[in-house]
Amino acid sequence: MRVSHSSQPGIDRVSGDKGIGAKRGLLRKPGVSQDRRSVCWRRPLPCSSLLRIGRSCVIAWVAALAACSTVPLMPAAGPVTTTIVVARRAWHTDVCVRNEDAGPWVSALAQGFEGARFLCFGFGERQYVVTREHGVLTALSALFPSEAAILMTVLRDSPGAAFGSSSVITLGVSDAGLAGLRRFLQRSVQTDAAGGPVQLAEGPYPGSVFFAATGTYDALHTCNTWTSDALRSAGLPVRGAILFARDVMDDARQLTPESAAPLPTCRTLHH
Repeated sequence: MRVSHSSQPGIDRVSGDKGIGAKRGLLRKPGVSQDRRSVCWRRPLPCSSLLRIGRSCVIAWVAALAACSTVPLMPAAGPVTTTIVVARRAWHTDVCVRNEDAGPWVSALAQGFEGARFLCFGFGERQYVVTREHGVLTALSALFPSEAAILMTVLRDSPGAAFGSSSVITLGVSDAGLAGLRRFLQRSVQTDAAGGPVQLAEGPYPGSVFFAATGTYDALHTCNTWTSDALRSAGLPVRGAILFARDVMDDARQLTPESAAPLPTCRTLHH
């Protein structure tokens, strides 16, 4: 697969040997530098009061405007034939698929990483995650529709080994569900005129790559909304328009054999 590169200065795909990094099951390419370390104004109210008020306003706004679903749930008929994994990284969530289950187009995104077992995908606001500009203005701009990025993390081990067993949930999907997830992942990656994925930059740690995303990021469509959409595309009955990592994991946990509790009909905000 041909990969397009962003025109941003200083951003390019680094080529080299196809070695494997040992840290936490993440794949890396030798020769790539890994030194990628990754509000209040005026005075009337103390900062803590402003933050509480702002948080209450955001929760009320979300509750009033967010719909129950952004992606229609497509029931995936047929028996479970494979599994996918939902992984939590603090406030963020990823969806992970086995390399052999990813399909030719998605699997080709990891070209150059030998020994890849799992491909994990997450969504984020492009300026915030790619340039690592985490100032107040950048954070505020992320509340409004802005360009997004897909972070792909390539693993040579299981997601549980990479992120911790308590941070992952394994879910069974059918062939139809897997096909739906493949389509969702491919649609999520922006392509150039030749149909190749647009790569933005190497990721923040070994074995990770940023691609331009087709969707936009805002206060009502976060990384966790994207993950819930991915799961719904796989035929898994999670709630749509989820904003927080805890809600994604709660819904995913309800789908495991260990839990028989029914899902609520719409999103629950935790605060």
